[in-house]
Amino acid sequence: MTSSSKTAQTMKPATAAKKLGVYLPATPAEFQDGVVSRDELNALQADPPPWLADLRKNGPHPRPVVAAKLGVSIAGLARAGITEALTTEEIDAIKAEAPEWLTAERDTQAEVRREDARVKSKKADEARQKKG
Repeated sequence: MTSSSKTAQTMKPATAAKKLGVYLPATPAEFQDGVVSRDELNALQADPPPWLADLRKNGPHPRPVVAAKLGVSIAGLARAGITEALTTEEIDAIKAEAPEWLTAERDTQAEVRREDARVKSKKADEARQKKG
């Protein structure tokens, strides 16, 4: 039995905030208290309202965004004792200070990326050799 009415997929506010790259506690109450449909999420991404544009620009940013802006892993943030959301201003201050932990974590992150690229390349070479 098929139905012509399609039910809209919805997600929890936490999921929507993660997909939007924003810190849920900093979003408006009506966003936090409701559910978000896939269409609503697409509309927010396509034409962000002022509150969303401001959060993306100034924060506070969730840890994955903080880590990306600093060029480190989330684990690296934790090792440095950073467990909370940070604003863009706070992130810029850390960059300007260039603490020793930031340099070390960036080096670690770069090494992890190099190793991932090496493994990926090796697997691709092995796959080509099996075909040829």
